[in-house]
Amino acid sequence: MSEFLKFAYELLSQVVYNLVVWLAALLKVLVTGWAQYFLIFITYFPTLSIPGKILSVLLMLLLIAIPVLIIVIVVRRIILNHQLKADKADNAALYREIGRLNKQVLSLMDEKNSILALKVNAMGGTERIPYVGASALTDDVIPTVEAVTGGAAQAAAASEHSGAAQGTASGRAGVVIGSAGSGTVTGQSASGVSIPVPNGDVANAPVVQAVISEANHNIEHRFPKLALVDEKYEHFVLPVYDNEITLEDFVERYRRFAASQMGLYYTPEIVRRFVAGMAASKLLILEGISGTGKTSLPYSFSRYLDNPATIVSVQPSYRDRTEILGYFNEFSKRFNETEFLRALYEANYRPDPSLIVLDEMNLARIEYYFAEMLSVLEMPSKEEWVLDLVPTAWAGDPKKLDEGKIHVSDSTWFVGTANNDDSTFTITDKVYDRAMPIELNERADEFECEPEPHCDVTAEHLQYLFQKAKVEHPISDDAMDKLQKMDAYLQTRFRLAFGNRIMKQMYDFIPVYVACGGTELGGMDYIIARKVLKKFESMNVSFVRDEITGLINYIEKTFGKAEMPDSKAYLRRIQNLY
Repeated sequence: MSEFLKFAYELLSQVVYNLVVWLAALLKVLVTGWAQYFLIFITYFPTLSIPGKILSVLLMLLLIAIPVLIIVIVVRRIILNHQLKADKADNAALYREIGRLNKQVLSLMDEKNSILALKVNAMGGTERIPYVGASALTDDVIPTVEAVTGGAAQAAAASEHSGAAQGTASGRAGVVIGSAGSGTVTGQSASGVSIPVPNGDVANAPVVQAVISEANHNIEHRFPKLALVDEKYEHFVLPVYDNEITLEDFVERYRRFAASQMGLYYTPEIVRRFVAGMAASKLLILEGISGTGKTSLPYSFSRYLDNPATIVSVQPSYRDRTEILGYFNEFSKRFNETEFLRALYEANYRPDPSLIVLDEMNLARIEYYFAEMLSVLEMPSKEEWVLDLVPTAWAGDPKKLDEGKIHVSDSTWFVGTANNDDSTFTITDKVYDRAMPIELNERADEFECEPEPHCDVTAEHLQYLFQKAKVEHPISDDAMDKLQKMDAYLQTRFRLAFGNRIMKQMYDFIPVYVACGGTELGGMDYIIARKVLKKFESMNVSFVRDEITGLINYIEKTFGKAEMPDSKAYLRRIQNLY
């Protein structure tokens, strides 16, 4: 091995020596050798003849020109590369501007052809020219005169009346419809479009009347989806709501509805937790293994309320509020609306509960894209539940927007589904503390029942039932005493405590859970397991493994051996997992 190292050292040292010698020789040729060149030139120059002197000077100039030329080439190459980089950035901006101008040209040609078609068709001539539009620039076959003015054009003329009317009603350009005949009557639209009617016969100008009607009613909106919601509810007739139903009937009727109408089966316990969770928080998180009905639960529940839920599929790229609310496009002067925003706006029209489902909500970080909504829902006054969409109001904005702000209706609940695998993010304590988690880890058994119709109930009546449950089923003093003792035990042994938010949710959850058919300790057990003991997952459980055994014994001693099954099962699972 030592012989090989000696061989490698000698070989590599010789290679390095040759490289150094070559570089030194090149440096001497181009830079340091000029002193010797000039010395030779001065020595021989006096002895040379006139032609020899001329040739010697030319030879020296040639030798000087070689390094100078090399330096000039290198400098020019550096300058050229710098200019190309600058030109590339400028050209990219120029290409974008050219693309934008091309779109504007196509749009203007589109509008011009629409106006010309409307003008010719309104004159009542025998030759009706259909609207061609900007598609003529992109079609592979250029239309001929016969194709435009022939029979095919007359067949398309009727459909082009409405298209031309809509293009004119936008109010972005003045429209003048003249006539070859004598006398005109001018129609004026709400958007300031003057429309001369041929021969003064308004009744015989249906196209012009359509233009005036569209111009008066089709004001351009920067919120087109929300404007459609306004139109939908302009003549909407509310159903007759059931104000006599109780929470226990409400839960049981939903189970029968899901089974008979949708073939979905849920245990009474799951439905009780879901309804009680609605009383405790506006955000519910459904967790569990795949195939247990996490998405179908809120979907079928919304169908039971005859107000289908909006399901938003969360993408891994979601990073801020614009992903769910949209954003205002300064170029097009329109708001890029999302289905989430449309559902949030539509909930302001409906008195019944509205569910917005965030499917696979932890594919992205919830505390990023949903942060503003979490903060808004924490506001104590419902009047403060507003989100800024645009800074100022426009005349054509939707009716339910207030100075560019949208109100989050009290009848809206957000339901997120979550899986715990390698493709998802961990849901942080910030989100868990504000939400009500519900676990679905097993499928319910099928059962037969009579067909159950949907239930029409208002969110206000549902909230009334929640408040009524708090009055009729308050948490007993005995249960609160046991809870305080457990709180002290957790603080002493694990430095865990019940926060104010958890206590408030407990006061809201447990009475409704009891009113839905559950027990007081059953509701308390669920809250402690999902809201308090879950914090063990963020601790180093290996150091407190023996303490968890002591906690299980303490729970059995305080609440009874047969009570608090969820909390004890959760602690055993955590203990075995770590």
